[in-house]
Amino acid sequence: MNLSQAVDALNADQVIAYPTEAVFGVGCNPDSEVAVQRLLALKQRPVEKGLILIAADYAQLANYVDDSQLTDAQRQQIFATWPGPVTWVMPAKPSVPAFLTGQFDTIAVRVSQHPLVQALCQQYGKPITSTSANLTGQPACRSVEEVKAQLGADFCIVEGDTGARANPSEIRDAKTGQVLRQG
Repeated sequence: MNLSQAVDALNADQVIAYPTEAVFGVGCNPDSEVAVQRLLALKQRPVEKGLILIAADYAQLANYVDDSQLTDAQRQQIFATWPGPVTWVMPAKPSVPAFLTGQFDTIAVRVSQHPLVQALCQQYGKPITSTSANLTGQPACRSVEEVKAQLGADFCIVEGDTGARANPSEIRDAKTGQVLRQG
């Protein structure tokens, strides 16, 4: 599928798969509980874990992140890694629904450097959810064929190559700088 078909699917509250820096991700409209529930059911993922939002630029994340709780030094540390393969766990605005944050008062966000993700989020006009394309407990998919084999072919899969990274994005805590998942 191409980007305009993917945007149409997102606008229809459908789940899409797309290449990222290391693996294929699955995503949906972060503002639609229906779409998020479809994604969680597809992955067999518990809502308590929360989801990552992936964006073309930081401005797309402004409705979700309460960066007033961060210092200038913390913000500088975050922005120094973007666009890039580092996901930051940041304070969530009180308006962000629990179906995105899970059991946390934070939201995990990333500004991607992958050209297809950049183009997708720019064309969509906002971030999308991003979690690895795989069933919970299974290895992450690295090709369209692997996505179809593990998750089925009855949803929009954006054709393209993943980046050259061996591991999914590193996850860090914005307040402490602590690495929560090695990249």
